[in-house]
Amino acid sequence: MGRLVFLLHLCAWTFGFGNACNYSNTTPDFGALYHVKGIIHLPYAEIEEPFEAWYNLTGNKSRIEYYNGQVVTLQLGCLEPYGALFKITPATTEKVVNIQKCFLINGTKESQVKPQGVFPSMKDFKFVREEYYKNIYTAVWQSTTHWGNKKNIYTMWVTNASCGVTPVHYEMKGYNNLLGSHYDKYEIDYSDFSNSFPASIFVLKSNETQLCDELPGDSTEHHIMANPMADFVGGQEDRAHSLFHHYRKRFGKSYDTEQEMDHRKHTFTHNMRFVHSKNRANLPFKLALNHLADLTLEEMAVMRGKLKSTTPNKGLPFPEEIYTGLILPESLDWRLYGAVTPVKDQAVCGSCWSFSSTGSLEGALFLKTGNLIPLSQQILIDCSWGFGNYACDGGEEWQAFEWILKHGGIATTESYGPYKGQNGYCHSNETHLVGKLSSYVNVTSGNATALKAAIYKHGPVSVSIDAAHRTFSFYSNGVYYEPKCKNKRGELDHAVLAVGYGVLQGELYWLIKNSWLIGRQAGRQAGKQEKERKKERKKERKKERKKERKKERKKERKKERKKEKGRKERRKEERRKKERKKERKKERKKERKKERKKEKVQLQLRIFILPIGLI
Repeated sequence: MGRLVFLLHLCAWTFGFGNACNYSNTTPDFGALYHVKGIIHLPYAEIEEPFEAWYNLTGNKSRIEYYNGQVVTLQLGCLEPYGALFKITPATTEKVVNIQKCFLINGTKESQVKPQGVFPSMKDFKFVREEYYKNIYTAVWQSTTHWGNKKNIYTMWVTNASCGVTPVHYEMKGYNNLLGSHYDKYEIDYSDFSNSFPASIFVLKSNETQLCDELPGDSTEHHIMANPMADFVGGQEDRAHSLFHHYRKRFGKSYDTEQEMDHRKHTFTHNMRFVHSKNRANLPFKLALNHLADLTLEEMAVMRGKLKSTTPNKGLPFPEEIYTGLILPESLDWRLYGAVTPVKDQAVCGSCWSFSSTGSLEGALFLKTGNLIPLSQQILIDCSWGFGNYACDGGEEWQAFEWILKHGGIATTESYGPYKGQNGYCHSNETHLVGKLSSYVNVTSGNATALKAAIYKHGPVSVSIDAAHRTFSFYSNGVYYEPKCKNKRGELDHAVLAVGYGVLQGELYWLIKNSWLIGRQAGRQAGKQEKERKKERKKERKKERKKERKKERKKERKKERKKEKGRKERRKEERRKKERKKERKKERKKERKKERKKEKVQLQLRIFILPIGLI
């Protein structure tokens, strides 16, 4: 560890000082060395995230702090052999509050750590006009990408400064109907820009590095979660928002290098083939190419945050005996009764476990009080480290329930504050807790009747699933079924909420609330999909009715044929009877004829004998 600290100091002091002013009057260049503050606006995810960044391209390193320094990420490409990424985040346990927790991710030959900028590449931008933006006189630069009848517009507002140009605002507007939770629009406001800063900003304190742990789970996932800025400005490949370019005409992908484009092209091709092949298989559900189509399975895993633990939880066993004889409805949807809050997007944060936990508690509280109260996921992210949860780097539902049991309830979203999509400082002592929990129960694994009874009697239920399959990532509509899905503890990687069930074409299905895809576009898309599903269900019902009528007609025809066969058999039997009667009559006639002939012979014999007797 001493060598690590030495390398960090050497890396920092060798390249961390200097000034990189640029007086170019053409395409804006913000320099190879800068410091800036800003706010990321995600209107469709309902998130406003402040950040502060230090960037040194020559020194091959960067530092970005989120939510006023609550979470710190450092991308140190200068460390041998392939760089290293540090993530420092507050952690609250039952013994300590808001201690600094350090995580280390080493780069690899295939995935080298590079400095992360906070501005888009300006090489394709063109000057369009000058205007005032929030009382600042700016030059507006724009890049437009066309995809058939759709287009994306990237706009950058800059202002002149004594040292070149200063960034003011960046905005992306997309016009398309793709399924993407962070695709249609996002904005970044910049402030306090300068081309110099002290070199010591990249020096980690010894007490911060000596306790650095490996992030739980697959390190490939955490390269994404630990560096969310890449999704907005593409300093590293934009995994969550950019789309591929042919496909680019349809989905509009663009890449910094030919090599990167080839890699994404191959990844997309494999996913495209997979989707088309599965759709050709006539499955009970359909897949569609979406915003994940150019990502690898490891990159898709960013949205799954359930830790794969085999540790037994402390939940009570399911009391099957009290549900004996319970008559369950054929279908149930708690959304229709107002027991389910609207879908929220977990953003670039592996916090599915917190959404699943709060969803079940919201439903239980609704059944008890009649009021639907949104509960805080953020309090579980910030404060339940002591029970084995790792905030945005994964957790488990039962560990969240244990925290709620210990602390006598959970805060509402209004009381604790909005969901951030990022780790934060715990302030549960400043909020009012509601929904006091007495216990939680483990529904019998593999028992569908038990799960239906639990949903029917107690509302939405927190469940874990295996979401590691591409079929789940590209699911579009229908009843999802993946034969390769695993169902044992230690194999489940995503937490969701079961809000109901039903039967379609004789098959049982579960209604699942996920914590992906949010916003007006997603709502419109979901509405469109729902209309399509209703249309399909109507079509299916019509088809079923037609099938039933056909079946009835077939049954009637079969019945009629049976009757006709019976009539034919009776007619045939009658003919046979007539034939037998005719045969008997013929036989009797023959017998009578034979008898008459015999009598005639006897008579002749008597006549012949009589004359002899007279002689």
